Amino acid sequence: QVQLVESGGGLVQAGGSLRLSCAASGSTFSIDAMGWYRQAPGKQRELVAEITSGSSTNYADSVKGRFTISRDNAKNTVWYLQMNNLKPEDTAVYYCNVNGRGKGWARYDIWGRGTQVTVSS
Repeated sequence: QVQLVESGGGLVQAGGSLRLSCAASGSTFSIDAMGWYRQAPGKQRELVAEITSGSSTNYADSVKGRFTISRDNAKNTVWYLQMNNLKPEDTAVYYCNVNGRGKGWARYDIWGRGTQVTVSS
């Protein structure tokens, strides 16, 4: 069974930076994509950024040029979200996500518990 552990959230002033980390453990076997999503109060969860097994990346328009998703090359089961020039509207609970195939080639789609990011103006 795949499990995710997130870290790195917190409180930061507008214009500041934070880096989120997510580590997957268990039978990841073959990862298709790793991503970060966020959910602000009263809003739906939205994709922030994702990186595929082939290292293609995709970003929400609102974070392009400010956020960078990356994967640890030594540990393919660890990925990061570097967030620069943070804005109050980036305030949300951030969730990491991984999807792929595990033992028996069964598909999985796993979410972390979430980490709070608060940006003060």
